[in-house]
Amino acid sequence: MKLLTKSQILQTLKEYFLISFGLILYAFAWTCILLPAKVMGGGVNGVGLLIYYATGGDNGGIPLGVSFLVINGIFVALGSWLVGLKVGAKTLYAILFLSAALGVFQEIVPENLLGLSQEKLLSVILGGAVAGIGVSICFMQGGNSGGMDIIAMIINKYKTISYGKILMTIDMITIGCSIFIFKDISTAIYGFVMVATFGYTIDAVMAGNRQSTQILIVSQHYEEIAARIYDTMHRGVTLIDGMGWYSKKPTKLVMVVCRKNESNMIFKVIKEVDPHAFMTFGSVMGVYGLGFEALKK
Repeated sequence: MKLLTKSQILQTLKEYFLISFGLILYAFAWTCILLPAKVMGGGVNGVGLLIYYATGGDNGGIPLGVSFLVINGIFVALGSWLVGLKVGAKTLYAILFLSAALGVFQEIVPENLLGLSQEKLLSVILGGAVAGIGVSICFMQGGNSGGMDIIAMIINKYKTISYGKILMTIDMITIGCSIFIFKDISTAIYGFVMVATFGYTIDAVMAGNRQSTQILIVSQHYEEIAARIYDTMHRGVTLIDGMGWYSKKPTKLVMVVCRKNESNMIFKVIKEVDPHAFMTFGSVMGVYGLGFEALKK
């Protein structure tokens, strides 16, 4: 068993600390900004809000933390069964930590702490921004709370539809269902504003991290790099024949196409295997195929 060095231990602790901080911001946004204003949002927490209000709301509704944990548990089980999903330590930690944070905040934080319960527009903008910052911090450390991404993976196994379209459709359905609970179309409109603010904030913080990117890696350790990327990120890897013009030695180029919010994790893998690897990194205009956009006729 390979022992971790002191620097690796400190780096891991730093990553988990930042993931925790990001998740606390995310939980705060939902329980202390969005929930008091009775506005909607997308994702698993959006479904959790629907369940909370449908089961009584402030009069004994199922807490967000419980819904988040149960729904993610179901998604992880389905993902493991249908697509062979391997849940990483950071993902499992994020799911458990966020479930606990949502439960604690909803239980102990005073209702309407910020005094924004009557300011719905301000609440969705501020809540979406704070939640987006929190999720971005988590993403940049390789964290992932599972959620609707797992459903997107399952759908992509049977039909090639881009992740963005799947997640957007799920958010639209979730927010649309709020009309039947609140009997007010304005709740859905505010929900769409929240989702838009949330997505824009993530893009701004991570410099367009929801876009796709292509990474080319030149290294003598190409086999280990390719294996680690596939095992860790579950992303397809292509090896391309190449030759160094100066050395005249044949080599392999590792090509990876991924979403930008996954690039930091790939960089970390490359650095661990070969700190001296040569890389190019760039945004791509369009990506078609499994896990991305379907090729239109």
